[in-house]
Amino acid sequence: MAHYLVTGAAGFIGNHLTEMLIGQGDTVTGVDNMNDAYDVRMKEYRLRKLQALPGFTFQKLDISERSNIETFIEMGRSNVRFEAVINLAARAGVRASVENPWAFAETNVTGTLNLLELCRRNGIRKFILASTSSIYGAKAPMPTPETADSDHPLQPYAASKKAAEVLCHAYHSLYDIDVSVVRYFTVYGPAGRPDMSMFRFTRWISEGEPLRLYGDGKQSRGFTYVDDIARGTILALKLPGYEIINLGGHEVITMNALIALLEERIGRKAILELHPPNPADMLTSHADVTKARNLLGWQPQVGMEEGVSRLVEWYSAEREWASKIQITS
Repeated sequence: MAHYLVTGAAGFIGNHLTEMLIGQGDTVTGVDNMNDAYDVRMKEYRLRKLQALPGFTFQKLDISERSNIETFIEMGRSNVRFEAVINLAARAGVRASVENPWAFAETNVTGTLNLLELCRRNGIRKFILASTSSIYGAKAPMPTPETADSDHPLQPYAASKKAAEVLCHAYHSLYDIDVSVVRYFTVYGPAGRPDMSMFRFTRWISEGEPLRLYGDGKQSRGFTYVDDIARGTILALKLPGYEIINLGGHEVITMNALIALLEERIGRKAILELHPPNPADMLTSHADVTKARNLLGWQPQVGMEEGVSRLVEWYSAEREWASKIQITS
């Protein structure tokens, strides 16, 4: 049994990963600042589920505040030892980062630095950083390997994640901390982020609200079911050295095809409201997961049809409150 520090525990991926760790017999100290980057009711829902589990403790704090990290440094000097830090706390979203880049720099860069300092000062030998497929920019080959250019991000979000990756490499080189950077590709599933297309489309179709579609719907994504992402992240805990690993879906689908699939599962037609494409959005994203398969023995297990069905079933069961979640376009 190991004890882990998971930041962003009330977030979408952090919630599922924490449940998975506790399910395999580990214990978790979860951290989240419960900010209002999106409707906090979704975070509160996830957190309540975690707080019902034995082996989970929670601290509400902001990793970008250096003084907060001192709390965990003191804990480590007493009787709490972390096997690893899994940093899933982040400001996410390419469009939102254009509007408020400072928030992204504070959490994604300064927050990562604070956690790396925690590892250095407390002798924690393993660090996981959640990164993003957005880091590959506009000219990435498809499917995209980890060796593709990541030096030309298109938005502050991707730039902040690149900066965090570079900080991790510096701390690995200086202090011999084993670091696994996991680059996620378009994650979806039950209780997902309400600013992402899967939740928004499900909500809009289910409630008969206009579905705001940016562009012609031919843009595509390799979606990844959240349980697959959580499982791959846990497997990355075993990697020595400094490694960058793609975790992504094996099925690429256009927005038009996704809408049609959701219409079929929900049993209702979408009311399309077309908008010009957003310049912050990538036209396509598709992971080459050869490295994850070779190093971790990982590959996605949940296909699109099954994953979308699970999402729609969850929304239907939680519709009374989920239909009231505030979402952004």
